[in-house]
Amino acid sequence: MKPVTVGILGLGTVGGGTVTVLSRNAEEISRRAGRDISITHAAAKAYDKDQIMGLDDIEISDDAFQLVENPDIDIIVELIGGDSPAKELVLKAIENGKHVVTANKALIAKHGNEIFAAASKKGVMVAFEAAVAGGIPIIKALREGLAANRIEWVAGIINGTGNFILTEMRDKGRDFADVLSEAQALGYAEADPTFDVEGIDAAHKLAIIASLAFGIPLQFDKAYTEGISKIEKQDVEYAASFGYNIKHLGITKKTDKGIELRVHPTLIPKERLIANVDGVMNAVLVHGDAVGDTLYYGAGAGAEPTASAVVADIIDVARTLTTDPNNRIPHLAFQLSELANTPILDIDAIESAYYLRLTVDDKTGVMAEITQILSDNKISIKAMQQAKHQKGEPAPLIFMTHQAKEKNMNKAISAIAFLDAITGNIQCLRVEHL
Repeated sequence: MKPVTVGILGLGTVGGGTVTVLSRNAEEISRRAGRDISITHAAAKAYDKDQIMGLDDIEISDDAFQLVENPDIDIIVELIGGDSPAKELVLKAIENGKHVVTANKALIAKHGNEIFAAASKKGVMVAFEAAVAGGIPIIKALREGLAANRIEWVAGIINGTGNFILTEMRDKGRDFADVLSEAQALGYAEADPTFDVEGIDAAHKLAIIASLAFGIPLQFDKAYTEGISKIEKQDVEYAASFGYNIKHLGITKKTDKGIELRVHPTLIPKERLIANVDGVMNAVLVHGDAVGDTLYYGAGAGAEPTASAVVADIIDVARTLTTDPNNRIPHLAFQLSELANTPILDIDAIESAYYLRLTVDDKTGVMAEITQILSDNKISIKAMQQAKHQKGEPAPLIFMTHQAKEKNMNKAISAIAFLDAITGNIQCLRVEHL
């Protein structure tokens, strides 16, 4: 049988890893796919030839658009990242009848609806396993392995940089800024770390997860994002004293009113498995009505872990090249015509338990004022702790609440902030027991 021919756009970390894995494991991959898979062309402006195995038989140019026009290529693998020219290249490849594999989460989260519609019209596949959680096969799990279930919620640590920072703050008592500098030095964080530490990268991935879980169009623009840059060392310590770890979670839930789509720092009980996923590792916890909880853990980035997912997608495409397009697994798990218009809820509409840290003047009556405000806003206190302090100095107060409405908590915080006894910032973090 004629080999499947592949053209790769980008020979950076993931592109180089993909070429290496395909070259090194060529025989095993051929046995799994039922035919040989051959990378014949690549487009890259720069690459490290010494770090990539199997480049000798690949024709390399710097013209990506010429590559997607090549009639001899069956599958285009887009690994250049970003919005443009990735979007234009992918759409041109689809227009030319080529199947596409991509690791570009921003591309799928922001433009996936348009891309999948174009692919459906042309009868080609767009595979994107590597776009979420690197080497963890969470896309396949949601789309195939859990297809019998009604997914109720998904919670994930889906950004390794943020998880590394919070782990170091917890284990070594370090400050956020200090750990961020190390993460940048180690290559875990970019020079501008905004996408990682403010939750944008995780929101891209969460938008994809929500579509697969609930059968809705991709809606990244409606995701609520909150970063970890305001987490202080004392918050990590206080959370631990109550039996919680702080993780930067992406959470999506289906409720009677709509779908929650949110990324934010979250307190999780220490006994939960996902609370103990540390360093740069990723994990996704899925709750289905039939299967219950399932946890998917592994490397969320890196050359070969991500290449593992890219190559798996190439194999999947190779297996289905001769399949009737109408009988292939749908891109977003549900048939395109069956995607539901379920609303995405505003963050004010969610309900959660909360961790609240205040710094107050050490004087009589302050506690009564705070508890009265919480009570007036229908917020019940589960536990309270006053941290050690010098007599007469401002005192840190930490509250753990029962489940409450987000809008009520915001009203309470606004009222508390006006109290004369409040000094410094008020820290409020959500608590999930999963």
